Amino acid sequence: QVQLVESGGGLVQPGGSLRLSCAASGFIFTMNRISWYRQPPNKEREWLGTISNGHGKTIYAASAQGRFTISADIANEMVYLQMNNLEPEDTAVYYCRQEGTDFWGQGTQVTVSS
Repeated sequence: QVQLVESGGGLVQPGGSLRLSCAASGFIFTMNRISWYRQPPNKEREWLGTISNGHGKTIYAASAQGRFTISADIANEMVYLQMNNLEPEDTAVYYCRQEGTDFWGQGTQVTVSS
């Protein structure tokens, strides 16, 4: 069955960086797209960007453009979200999703605070 497992969240100071991982299994990795979303406290879930796993093509939301980078490791069926220059407003639970389906990971908490 499809499984998506996020990891790498934690507490980071403003201006810091963090790399989140999404381990994917149960589907043909290279023929799918994986998206990253986040949900800040008391706010709606927000799409950040999507990668076509096989081609590596990415597309980003305006809020993620420039500071966030999505990449895929085909051999290990992993998708990453590199986040730089983090701000307190980036505090959220971050999720990966098999795009176009209802398969989501359980989420990983990112807290940006001094």
